[in-house]
Amino acid sequence: MAGQQRLYRRVFDQITTLIESGEFNPGSRLPTERELAERFGVSRPTVREAIIALEATNRVSVKTGSGVYVLEQLGRGAIFNSEVSPFEVLEARVLLEGESAALAAKMITDDQLALLNEAFGELAKEDADTSFSSADADRKFHTIIANATHNRVLAKQIHDLWEIQESLDHIKRAHQAVCATEGAKRISEHKAILDAISRHDSRAARTAMRGHFSNMLETMHADMEQQAVEEARVKGSQMRERFSLGVFTTGE
Repeated sequence: MAGQQRLYRRVFDQITTLIESGEFNPGSRLPTERELAERFGVSRPTVREAIIALEATNRVSVKTGSGVYVLEQLGRGAIFNSEVSPFEVLEARVLLEGESAALAAKMITDDQLALLNEAFGELAKEDADTSFSSADADRKFHTIIANATHNRVLAKQIHDLWEIQESLDHIKRAHQAVCATEGAKRISEHKAILDAISRHDSRAARTAMRGHFSNMLETMHADMEQQAVEEARVKGSQMRERFSLGVFTTGE
């Protein structure tokens, strides 16, 4: 029974990958049970179980007498709209990534630690190159830590938060603005995280990660306040100009 469950899950994952890669496009009909069974080397009942799971997760729609059709997959921007604030995303990241750093400190392999050191080097290089602006190295650094937990649920949640951050323009801009300030401090924060994980010190890794996000939140608050002050100043200046006596001076 357990073997059957693993088989259907494997088929579920394989079909999901084909949907995400575009081989099975939205609106298209999946091959028949017999064809899928032959393709994946499993029985038709196993395929049937996988289809049930796919339908339950809104990846396909089963139409009796017609077949199984691929549904349009909503992106992160469709699920999380502009009502989500940059603060909410950062708050979620500090909660998840603080604990992921603590777990990674215990679970990380030597190969993953080597990759983390490499990602830190790339992050420091990007920060030194003022003409280059990218979140690639930063995302790589945090993703390696998430994967080093060896907890796929936790890694997936952190991946999804990055997707939200990158797909919603107002959140992406806010994050870039924060990263553009105090570059040296940002690098030192990542170094503290790396050092703690390298020592396999869970408590220090959690503290360093939470401190990194706490500082980001403080910077974001300060930026927002500064923007609000500047907007009020401009608005006030416009109002003074509009209602100054000169506006109402009549010509000769």
